[in-house]
Amino acid sequence: MPPRRLRPLRPDELDADQRAVYDALADPPGRVGVAADGSLQGPFDAMLRAPRSGAALQSVGSALRYRSVLTERVRELATLQVAAHHRSAFEWHAHAPLAAAAGLPADLVEAIRTGAPAEPDDPAERAAAAVVAQLLATGDVDDEAWVAAVTALGEAGAVELTTLVGYYSLLAMQMRVLRVPLPDGAGGVEFPA
Repeated sequence: MPPRRLRPLRPDELDADQRAVYDALADPPGRVGVAADGSLQGPFDAMLRAPRSGAALQSVGSALRYRSVLTERVRELATLQVAAHHRSAFEWHAHAPLAAAAGLPADLVEAIRTGAPAEPDDPAERAAAAVVAQLLATGDVDDEAWVAAVTALGEAGAVELTTLVGYYSLLAMQMRVLRVPLPDGAGGVEFPA
């Protein structure tokens, strides 16, 4: 990977607006990755660079991760689909363990990583995977997939699913542009060409 485009910000370098975003991201401890120097890992350092939009992004991310109407399995399945589509090693690194902890089968996770069709056994997960695949491939969802998602997830869940795809796509693209590396010592992630 080419070198980072922005040097990570340490806590002692933050102004008041940046510090407010930092505190919202880093509390409770362990919520996001923090390097030994206190800088935030992954997409979170970028949120400090533009604290007004960073605070809004942090709020959306927090709602999706901690107050979602989607099940943890649906949320992590969709996030992995986004990570694989955008070949976002950091998103994969962060969410593959969460998907495993949520109980997504290893063969399903591997199918997503390699670009094979994601065909979960659970009907709600299958409906969600179909919507995410269509949205990532075409930027839209056909009527049949939409109705299946609303039936399986409810209207709020179907809408939130599209929000999740947009949010994690935004983070993946921003990390690509900024050349954000994996944390030190993290194993690499390979996506097929």
